[in-house]
Amino acid sequence: MEKIEFGTALPAVTKIPEFAQRAESLGYDYLCAGEHMMFHGPVGNTLITLSVAAGATSKIKLMSSIVLLPLYNPTVLAKLTSVLDVASGGRYHMGIGIGGEFPKEFEACGIPVKQRASRSNEALQVIKKLWTEEKVSFDGRYSKFSGVTISPHPTQKPHPPIWVAGRKEPAMRRAALYGDGWIPYMYTPEMLHESVEKIKQFGAEAGRDMSNFRTGLFIFASIYPDRDEAREQAAKVLGRTYAQDFSKIAGMYTLTGNPDDCRKRVKEYVDAGAKTILVSWACRAADIDQNMQLVAEEVAPAFR
Repeated sequence: MEKIEFGTALPAVTKIPEFAQRAESLGYDYLCAGEHMMFHGPVGNTLITLSVAAGATSKIKLMSSIVLLPLYNPTVLAKLTSVLDVASGGRYHMGIGIGGEFPKEFEACGIPVKQRASRSNEALQVIKKLWTEEKVSFDGRYSKFSGVTISPHPTQKPHPPIWVAGRKEPAMRRAALYGDGWIPYMYTPEMLHESVEKIKQFGAEAGRDMSNFRTGLFIFASIYPDRDEAREQAAKVLGRTYAQDFSKIAGMYTLTGNPDDCRKRVKEYVDAGAKTILVSWACRAADIDQNMQLVAEEVAPAFR
């Protein structure tokens, strides 16, 4: 069996070094951090969070899950991520999404929410060029410049991997055109399989070699001996995070139950095409460390 990678999401902006070191010691392949400018509760910034984690670790890969691409000037983002890749010794992976579920943050940043897709597609072109070329010129709808060189370039060659997040067909097309990987969220195994097939099709239509393209999954986990308790905790945490009722759907999109339940569910995703499993925590805050250890020691080894 091909090795399946596992990642863990940082749950807060406090005690980042301690959590990062714990994840690395447990053998996780990735440490993940997302962001919003504002949301339904406190939320961090992926680049700041991962920069702190980079200084506390030495080998775990660092993934934005995700950076809200349309809210950034792409030249600024190319610079920030290039420096982070160099400073971390070539460990940065840029997961991107276009957002939109919280329009107020677009208003606050002066970005029309209806432009988020077109801005993101152009930004990916700009960032790739700035990461890999010198004296770059670009004449697009949103970015216009000439003779620009970002120095230092990223350590990873040709550039840090770009993972595209999302749920809908436009995100799949974006992944096929610009991405090195796919990390959907709130997905069933059946949805994942369908998305993999569509991405392959879009990639073939664009003439891209998809042989090294990697399929991942971002999923929330709540691991307890009692399955009902696990589902209830997942619904409670997700309901609070997203300000909506998850009581009827939490079980569809999460890893819940005991470790054996979670192994079986992960296998369904692996069979559907997932090779990288990024886990965020939908359990009680006091149980996150135990949940993280259970995934590392009782779930992940079955796929190594």
